[in-house]
Amino acid sequence: MRTSLNRKLIRVVAATTAAALLITGVAMAALDLETARRGSIDDLTAQADILGLAAAPALEFDDPGSAEDYLALLAAKPSIIAAAIYTPKGALFASYAVPGTAEGTLPALPENDTLRFRGSELSLFKRIVANGEIVGTVYLRARYPLYRRLLGYLGIVGTVMAFSLAAALLMSRRLQRGITRPILAVTTAARDVVEHRDFGTRVPKTTEDEIGVLVDAFNGMLAEIGARTEGLERSNRQLEQAEERLRALNAELEERVKARTAELEAANKDLEGFSYSVSHDLRAPIRAITGFCSLLVEDHAEQLDAEARRKLGIVKSEAERMGALIDDLLSFSRLGRKALRPENLDMTALARHAFERLCPAEQAGGIEFRLGSTPSARGDRSLFEQVWTNLLANAIKFSSKKERPVIEVAGLSDEREHVYFVRDNGAGFDPQHAARLFGVFQRLHHDHEFPGTGVGLALVHKIVTRHGGRVWAEGRIGAGATFHFTLPKEPADGRV
Repeated sequence: MRTSLNRKLIRVVAATTAAALLITGVAMAALDLETARRGSIDDLTAQADILGLAAAPALEFDDPGSAEDYLALLAAKPSIIAAAIYTPKGALFASYAVPGTAEGTLPALPENDTLRFRGSELSLFKRIVANGEIVGTVYLRARYPLYRRLLGYLGIVGTVMAFSLAAALLMSRRLQRGITRPILAVTTAARDVVEHRDFGTRVPKTTEDEIGVLVDAFNGMLAEIGARTEGLERSNRQLEQAEERLRALNAELEERVKARTAELEAANKDLEGFSYSVSHDLRAPIRAITGFCSLLVEDHAEQLDAEARRKLGIVKSEAERMGALIDDLLSFSRLGRKALRPENLDMTALARHAFERLCPAEQAGGIEFRLGSTPSARGDRSLFEQVWTNLLANAIKFSSKKERPVIEVAGLSDEREHVYFVRDNGAGFDPQHAARLFGVFQRLHHDHEFPGTGVGLALVHKIVTRHGGRVWAEGRIGAGATFHFTLPKEPADGRV
């Protein structure tokens, strides 16, 4: 339950006033009780001294009657309930007791000068000295109304506190209006702003103190919020207009995309038709060139000298290379249109099978093939068979001129991807031209050194990137080369 500011201020005033009155009352009660205690002790001591002086002659002349008469005068002191005079040897000489006091309340033997509080009573032993000698002892026991006096004080303190609190509350109600009214006005204005979003509301300033500063700050805050709200509303309107324009642009863009997609599909169909023409129309002349070169060598060998046969061999080899280029180009163009069929791949087994196809056991005796552990991955099996085949064929080709070719395959995994590599100790390449290795028909060596079409590494690059991976190469001339490729552990775009 929420408590209003008025009630909180009233509680503060009441608690402060009550604490001050309580501390003051306790201090006054303690002071009065101590004063009463000292007064009781002094009064009882004076009575003992008077009785001692009066009873000394009676003790000297052994006159108990006179001592009894002196003690009887204590009836004028209602607070004294019992008294006695003892001889020097401790025998009871005379006694006095208020009527109704139980017998046996007097001590059997006197004590030295002693003052003792016991409950609501005060008892005193006082030696009687005459001519420098102890002639007896006076005993007095009186009422000590400590608790009654304390209760009286408590009643007085309670009454004073009640009237004081009532007066303080009445005064606080009048005085706090000057404090709470401006604060309540700020509270009401804040509620109106929250409920009605009316930032034009202002609180009138009635004082020049801290509350006046609060009112000025609140009004300034409302003015600033109002200005910012207007600016925000303008921005929202501009944003809505921009969204409308953006939707119109998106619609227009979608139409353009549809049109471009249709054009691209038509172009793909044309490209497929062109690929078909290349596959069939260009191969026929190339086969004819190759065939006629072979017929010339076979049928007219006697009419051809060595130079003619050499030139016909060059024509035939170039025609065969053209056929290989056409086949590789068709393979490269089909790769972008082929749908991926992902599955779990044992990369170690794929690399081993690719090497065994490229170098059967009877031909691989001169190559040291080091196949390390490679992490399994997910991808299209037929495409990664092509990747391993191309990389290993490249390593075998460029290390073939080494006396002892060494080819190493291994892989590892980190937090995000699997990394594989194929390393050889072959011819290597200039690191400045590493980026050209993965381009179509890009070669760093001449055909007479190492034959090839320059499409194999481009196929590797395209297959790996379609699976979300990366490809790069490292090497030095004459010191071999290392080709790396990666595959993501968890493809983020759903490629595979």
